[in-house]
Amino acid sequence: MFFQLFLTYLKIGTFTIGGGYAMLPLIQREVVERKGWIDEEEFLNMIALAQAAPGLIAVNSAIFIGWRVGGWKGVCGAVLGAVLPSFFIILAIAMIFTEWKELPAVEAVFKGVRPAVVALIAAPLVKMTKSVLCQHSGRCSVSETVYLLIPIAAALLIWLGHVNPVWIILATIIITLCSIWLSSYRSSK
Repeated sequence: MFFQLFLTYLKIGTFTIGGGYAMLPLIQREVVERKGWIDEEEFLNMIALAQAAPGLIAVNSAIFIGWRVGGWKGVCGAVLGAVLPSFFIILAIAMIFTEWKELPAVEAVFKGVRPAVVALIAAPLVKMTKSVLCQHSGRCSVSETVYLLIPIAAALLIWLGHVNPVWIILATIIITLCSIWLSSYRSSK
């Protein structure tokens, strides 16, 4: 299992441009759809845990999936596979980039990659949100559609309103706890 996890995460780490969040669609495709190591719901829970834990989301997800699939050996294989490509790529860039960073072609490449990275992050987030909220009928009700607006509102508050993400997370926790309490209170009557 060490080598399977190592090779899977090595492939993901090698062919991902844009960091940890851009890895999520590749991780999902490999570990959920192709390998079947975890299901969609467990993948979403893993993302929540990986985001909440300190450190890189790619490494945190490698730890979670590595442990789930292969224990300590799985953790070692997945983490090594996730980290080694970035290490060698950054090392190569550091050695070469200082001399080439002012070239117009290099600047153009970096400007062109940015929108693609945003799309790589946004598309699976929308897909996963819909799959979680609309899992019963395959179609979202009006109340479920409102929940799709929450990540958009959070992103706009951070981007345009310059609201610290910590406040958004705390507000979301409080709103969720109040919603759960209100829901259980209604059902008990």
